[in-house]
Amino acid sequence: MTDPAVEDLAKRRRLPRLRVRLRELYHGKSPEAVRFRLWVIAIDLLLIAFFIAAPFLRDFPAYLFVDYAVAFVLAGELAARALADTSVKTFARRFSVWIDVFVLLTLLFPLWLFNLAFLRVLRLWSLAHSEIFWETVGRRYDDTRVEDISKALATLITFVFVTTGFVYAGFARTHPGIDGYVDALYFTVTTLTTTGFGDITLPGAWGKLLTIVIMISGITLFVRFAQTLIRPYKVRFTCEACGLMRHDPDAVHCKACGGLLNIPNEE
Repeated sequence: MTDPAVEDLAKRRRLPRLRVRLRELYHGKSPEAVRFRLWVIAIDLLLIAFFIAAPFLRDFPAYLFVDYAVAFVLAGELAARALADTSVKTFARRFSVWIDVFVLLTLLFPLWLFNLAFLRVLRLWSLAHSEIFWETVGRRYDDTRVEDISKALATLITFVFVTTGFVYAGFARTHPGIDGYVDALYFTVTTLTTTGFGDITLPGAWGKLLTIVIMISGITLFVRFAQTLIRPYKVRFTCEACGLMRHDPDAVHCKACGGLLNIPNEE
């Protein structure tokens, strides 16, 4: 028989080796690590597609099976990222991790947290702002205008679907104008673009307040997205003297303090 102490020692040795291996895969630059992260990102995109399509799939018999399967995949990926991080405590403090934990809870308890399931789309925001995505898929455009535009667009799309889910969960089938998810999406888009055809309106004081919040937030996000498209692009490079982080691509001196800059370029 195997000595229990030897088995316990072997288990404790396997965990550090697993953490080292996961760190190589999540943060390494080898072709194997890049392929691994591409698979992780592809799975993330499939999960986000499922979250967006979930309101149309709830009536299918296999929905709960797929829901729990997605929960299993997300739990495994979350645990792997925690082990790959240099500090589990630092990892647990990140906002994106809290988003993933909440998404996991809505998947594990779909019947109890049904009305909060629309917040799963926040996963799109966390993916677009993750370093893994930009160091792997978008490494050519990391710290460029493309990254800024992509993040602004992802924030806008996330807001649209989160707001649509909130309107759908709060007013569908209780308000005659909103009979389904498409009606909630239609109301959200017409409201945040301030088109306001008036064929669908939310009832009561809370409905009017929500409409105001959607309009103000929508205009703000649209303006931010437009700014990223048309404003002059500035590279991220920290001035050693004053700490200013954004400069013109061809800047030689810092506009704030006049200090000499040495911004790297590909020319």
